[in-house]
Amino acid sequence: MNFKRFWTLLQARNREFFRDRSAFGWNFLFPFLIVAGFGVIFGGQSYREYKIGVFPHKATRVQLDQMEIPDAFRNMRYLQFIGFATEADGLDKLKHHKIDFLLKSGRPPYEYYVSNESPKGYVLEQMFKASLIPPATRLPAEKKEIKTSPIRYIDWLFPGILAMNMMFSALWGVGYAVVRYRKNGVLKRLKVTPLTAFEYLSAQALSRIFLLMFTLTVVWTGCDLIFSFTVLGSYFDLFLVFTLGSLSLTALGLVLASRGTSEEFTTGILNFISWPMMFLSEVWFSLEGAPQWVKNAAQIFPLTHLLTAARKIMHDGAGLTDISLELLVLTLMTLAFLTIGASLFSWNK
Repeated sequence: MNFKRFWTLLQARNREFFRDRSAFGWNFLFPFLIVAGFGVIFGGQSYREYKIGVFPHKATRVQLDQMEIPDAFRNMRYLQFIGFATEADGLDKLKHHKIDFLLKSGRPPYEYYVSNESPKGYVLEQMFKASLIPPATRLPAEKKEIKTSPIRYIDWLFPGILAMNMMFSALWGVGYAVVRYRKNGVLKRLKVTPLTAFEYLSAQALSRIFLLMFTLTVVWTGCDLIFSFTVLGSYFDLFLVFTLGSLSLTALGLVLASRGTSEEFTTGILNFISWPMMFLSEVWFSLEGAPQWVKNAAQIFPLTHLLTAARKIMHDGAGLTDISLELLVLTLMTLAFLTIGASLFSWNK
């Protein structure tokens, strides 16, 4: 291991990244735009699950105090009311599942439309019918308050967006780049230099980890200034988890880069791995209620354990002891990927 050769290659790889404007923009701007988009759509604090069309109404924005709607239904949370000028306009949106429920403003008996193919429409219909029942006839019930602080949807989503960006950057920035170097003959020319495979792979991995964590810090700081994310645990523990996760994802990228010679084939393999990982690792939605085999399949991805540990720290205030299982799995995956990638690596086509 020659430190001078290693340092030279590390600097060259970092300069290549910062000079590539498209890669620079993707890694920094893309996750910020996603977070900002969800913040605007869901209003940062509030999340509206159900969309209800109301007609006749001239403007899209509905003034509920001016509409003849049952008070109990009007005051329910997580409902978004959208105005339509005519009944036909509302029915067209309902037909294409752009709204979940269509209600005509007026005095009782109320008129409404709902699609039999819409699960949300069925729930809204039951909610609407329940709102028409006089309070005196309802069965008594006692509400129990949740003792812990509520978690905003954007707080739950934010770690997933960061981890997804790290995943794409690690797999494409290492796996695809090394394959491109091999195809263009760059690796063949490097082979005749004193540079060893270990030095080359170490520089590639360390460069990518540095860029991933640098990007994470910049994006986190920028988004936190706007949305003020809540972190109940230690920032150091969170940083350690993301560092180990970036190392594991980078090592997986090295496995893909070890023997690939075709950019087209490598693109297909990267998509084959990254997209199932993104959907099964709970980046966008929870797998709660999914078949057990789906949950088991998700455990083979490092992104799953990275997000599980990060959300435990952020939302539950967990410490390193509480996430020891996730840390152990990420460590074992990293060692396995590094071993496989190093043993299979080839300079030539």
